[in-house]
Amino acid sequence: MTMIADSGDCSMIEKGGGESPSTPQQEKQIVDELMHESERCLKDGNLYYVISYRWFATWERYVSQDNDSNMVDGEPSNSQYFDVVPLSTADRPGPIDNSDIVQNGSNSEADDLELSKTLLERRDYVLVPQQVWDKLLQWYKGGPALPRKMISEGGSNKKQFRVEVYPLQLKVIDSQDHMEFTIRLSKKASLHQLYEKVCAIRGTEREKIIIWDYFNKQKHSSLVESNSTLEESNLQMDQEVLLELRDDGLYPSQSGKDSTGNELALVALEPARTSLSIAGGPTLSNGHSSNNSLNLRPGSAFNPGFSDADDGFGAHNAARKSEKGGLAGLQNMGNTCFMNSALQCLVHTPPLVEYFLQDYSDEINTQNPLGMHGELALVFGELLRKLWSSGRTTIAPRQFKGKLALFAPQFSGYNQHDSQELLAFLLDGLHEDLNRVKQKPYIELKDWGGRPDEEVADECWRNHKARNDSVIVDVCQGQYKSTLVCPVCSKISITFDPFMYLSLPLPSTVTRSMTITVFYGDGTGLPMPYTVSVLKNGLVRDLIQSLASVCCLERDESLLLAEVYEHRIYRLFENLYEQVVSIKDEEYIVAYRLKKETGKLKLEIVHQEKSTPDILKGSWKDFGTPLLTYLEDDLLSGVDIELAVSRLLSPLRRTCSVGVVHHGKENGLVSEAIGETSNSCNDQSEQEDEAMECVKPGDTSNEELLFQLFLSDDRYSAHKRILKNSVIKFGGNRIKVFLEWTENEKKTYDSSYLKDLPVVYHKAGFTAKKTRQEAVSLYSCLEAFLTEEPLGPDDMWYCPGCKEHRQATKKLDLWTLPQILVFHLKRFSYSRYLKNKLETFVDFPIQNLDLSKFVESKDGRSYVYELYAISNHYGGLGGGHYTAFAKLMDENRWYNFDDSRVAPVNEADIKTSAAYVLFYRRVGTEKKAGQGETSQC
Repeated sequence: MTMIADSGDCSMIEKGGGESPSTPQQEKQIVDELMHESERCLKDGNLYYVISYRWFATWERYVSQDNDSNMVDGEPSNSQYFDVVPLSTADRPGPIDNSDIVQNGSNSEADDLELSKTLLERRDYVLVPQQVWDKLLQWYKGGPALPRKMISEGGSNKKQFRVEVYPLQLKVIDSQDHMEFTIRLSKKASLHQLYEKVCAIRGTEREKIIIWDYFNKQKHSSLVESNSTLEESNLQMDQEVLLELRDDGLYPSQSGKDSTGNELALVALEPARTSLSIAGGPTLSNGHSSNNSLNLRPGSAFNPGFSDADDGFGAHNAARKSEKGGLAGLQNMGNTCFMNSALQCLVHTPPLVEYFLQDYSDEINTQNPLGMHGELALVFGELLRKLWSSGRTTIAPRQFKGKLALFAPQFSGYNQHDSQELLAFLLDGLHEDLNRVKQKPYIELKDWGGRPDEEVADECWRNHKARNDSVIVDVCQGQYKSTLVCPVCSKISITFDPFMYLSLPLPSTVTRSMTITVFYGDGTGLPMPYTVSVLKNGLVRDLIQSLASVCCLERDESLLLAEVYEHRIYRLFENLYEQVVSIKDEEYIVAYRLKKETGKLKLEIVHQEKSTPDILKGSWKDFGTPLLTYLEDDLLSGVDIELAVSRLLSPLRRTCSVGVVHHGKENGLVSEAIGETSNSCNDQSEQEDEAMECVKPGDTSNEELLFQLFLSDDRYSAHKRILKNSVIKFGGNRIKVFLEWTENEKKTYDSSYLKDLPVVYHKAGFTAKKTRQEAVSLYSCLEAFLTEEPLGPDDMWYCPGCKEHRQATKKLDLWTLPQILVFHLKRFSYSRYLKNKLETFVDFPIQNLDLSKFVESKDGRSYVYELYAISNHYGGLGGGHYTAFAKLMDENRWYNFDDSRVAPVNEADIKTSAAYVLFYRRVGTEKKAGQGETSQC
């Protein structure tokens, strides 16, 4: 969570006891006021609490419910297929339950609690200030408490605050007895605090110990007690530090080498300095440059007079004599596969390799306020040289990751991030750090004014180069033409803007396949899964309409969608204008077919069975999918409940052997299987036992319910036995009934239809088929990118003719293309709820990508490209993995870079649906100005 500090006054926030407010709306008002107050006084050390999103979302629905049950989002609800289910009063949530986000269980001591890895805000957890937590705890109890502190990042002019959800976790190894223990500290904690905590745990005097940076269980440098932070010391999550006793009162000597044997980018030991020295280059502080000149001592990476024995550029030459470089892997340092993938693509970009293996010291710009004082370019250049000089040795990019977190806090921590977003930051950051323009001139832009495109384009490019001139601009930036047309006065505006990469939409992936299991709310049929396609930006209303069509919904029936979680109905989708993207792929969604005009009281039937066969009576656990129906009477008795339950269970009642129930046509549908089952039962009953009868679905006559029925307000309340002559009292509009399934009930009813529906229907010959998305070409993606489209309502253009903001039409055209052309395939769609990944296969050329017909400028250049690198993303969101394919030009061979693993790969195997970012280099010939000669690009 990142917030910009507000200069408003910090008023005191009242804390106190008292009873819970009488209405949900009052609870919401109190919490909103406390949240607003906390945002006005952001500062280091403010305490926030982590709360499970699943619990918090339940609370949000409870306090945000609409009093008008006939309106949805302020609009009347209607549909030709179904009646709108009235909006019900949401259940009051139980105690706060954070057990689903705690890794080592909710029963651990508070100090030992550890959050599960890779949690995402607003998907897995929310952050609330201490005052809000105190109120929620007072009203609901529960826990466990998970406090986290706020820290600040960036300079005084760009200070940002964020909550450190994952403090730095270090494994301390005692060199004497090899005992290991874990400590957790903020990355902003000082080395003083590190020593204090270690000494307190081990009961050791401060003067007798020394702590080493023990990354990868190899000594790197001693951590001298000082005010330097753990972040400045490049300590990483879950890494080891070594505790040693000092026997001579002196610090042990340092090896000066890292785990790869390369010269270490040393962390300075003096308390006042926490600087980075890269292969003899400039020493730069974390905040500003201390020196504008570069040290070109012998052996420096910036000194061309090195020897092969040197570990800077000289090591690169020595390596090239013995073994080709560029085959080193990058160690995964905790969900850094996105970073490794992006880096491998960049360090295998031929012009960048050539540039950073030379002396580029004169182009380091330490004064650019838009850059990183040259430090990003230095640490990237050092990493590139290591990767090209170490043969096949794996590199741990600790220094690079530390600088990245310092200048781009959005990539700090240990969650998965986006490789394309990192690439965009790196390219822009490297450009500013290497910008040859030290003082950017002010340039007043001229209007298009109907001038020829060539004249305007050249003028715009000259203006751009006057302020931006670097190797990144030279090889990675192109120019496109942007045309805006006012829909009212037809005013035209044409501009020519630079670009670093092209983000291409995937034109064929506008729909989403969803499989929903439909349950009968009147007991007239067995549950059935259906697969439907809906627009990705569609509404719940659209999903229900598609489902109603495929399941042949009758005009007197309606559909009610629900999410089932842990065998309970977690939420009902009663707001028909809720977006479909709020439903995650991994959520289990069901639909209940209900008769219209059958009352507003819902009966939810939860199934329970014994935990183990031998466990003591009374220990039950939920299983299967709950059933749901409407009850008509306002005053209920135990008999009414029994009749409703019997009616819903009647399709599951066995009338013959279990083996016969699942017989049917091979590879047939369930409906066919059910029909044949009935015939088989009738034949068997006539031949073997005339007393046995097949029960028709929904028929509860002459049937005695075997189950024990229990009533409970929620999972935290004790269950009460329902008797036939008892009168059922209820609050709200939903009753939960619990059915205890014993062996006798399972012999009478087939519970398999409730447990694992896909498996059951597979046995019966039914499989829910998903539609296969067609492949699209890279050319069609580019055409979609260049298609004219209206601006969105949130991105309107101020028309100089109308003097009003207008929803103008926008048309992009490519004017010139760079030497290195990067395509970003937009596989991730964003919404307020989640990110969704598109798995479309894009057919992209490896050789001879000819873009000549797309380029408007006729400058005589060749616009034929060849592929040389790919950043891949495999799997889904949250649990995905990044790799890279890169081509070594000298070998004319492709390699797969999967973190530390590097292996050859056939060119035919690099085209997959995982391709995310494509890197092309221009090839072919182009005419020299005024000559007929050609040159190779």
